Amino acid sequence: MSGQEEGGQRAVQSVEVGGRLLLALGGHPAPMSLKDLAARAGLPSARAHPYLVSFCKLGLIEQDPTTGHYALGPAALQLGLTCLHQLDPMRVAGPVAERLAESTGYAVALALWGNFGPTVVRMIEARQPLLVAMRAGTVMSVLHTATGRAFAAALPAERIASAMAGALGDPARPAVQLTPQEEGLVRQAREDVRLHGVVRAEGRPIPNVNAFSAPVLDHEGQAVLVITALGHQEDLPVDWDSAAARAVRDAALEMSRRLGWRGDWAA
Repeated sequence: MSGQEEGGQRAVQSVEVGGRLLLALGGHPAPMSLKDLAARAGLPSARAHPYLVSFCKLGLIEQDPTTGHYALGPAALQLGLTCLHQLDPMRVAGPVAERLAESTGYAVALALWGNFGPTVVRMIEARQPLLVAMRAGTVMSVLHTATGRAFAAALPAERIASAMAGALGDPARPAVQLTPQEEGLVRQAREDVRLHGVVRAEGRPIPNVNAFSAPVLDHEGQAVLVITALGHQEDLPVDWDSAAARAVRDAALEMSRRLGWRGDWAA
């Protein structure tokens, strides 16, 4: 077991080598033979085997007695469940949102689905002054803002209808039936996210301000928050393949990956 310095901190090389086996196994959908697992981790089989024996003793890996193939064990499952339990979407999203604002110069908002619908919980100001009535606590329109439509693209229809009726948190108050026009807006939002990973707003509801929004999904594919970038119309083009659209989409994907989502927008 040898150590090496990286970033001013001492690292244990043998742990990193063993970790490559765990990561290789965790990235494969089925149990693996020793030969295939070692190859995927970039190790000779003879070198990989002692690590696998130790991981089996810890319960991180288990070996099928019939086939000899290896799979992640109960201790690995427990670690994964504990990690998911400890994940805080806002803690994960904050640094990514800050990097997005810094790299683009746009204002960036994070919104959660609150008791009254899409609610801004953090607002990072734009590099250039942007006069928008959005701040922490602002409740956004479900279907007439990019932030709201990003939620509508990922949430069940009944939750959208409840928000439209103002019935969230009040089970005695029935949800409304969406009008054909409103249903069309929901369908369009879902199609936009499926095709582009984002929804957009062009000069509405805030005059002269464009926006891109994207839902952030957890390990179950549930929308836990929405990230939105806003800018002046002359600074934020609304082309689907624009740098702004890609930046918001990539930020949402990074957050979703960190929260355990492994899906695809086009799925």
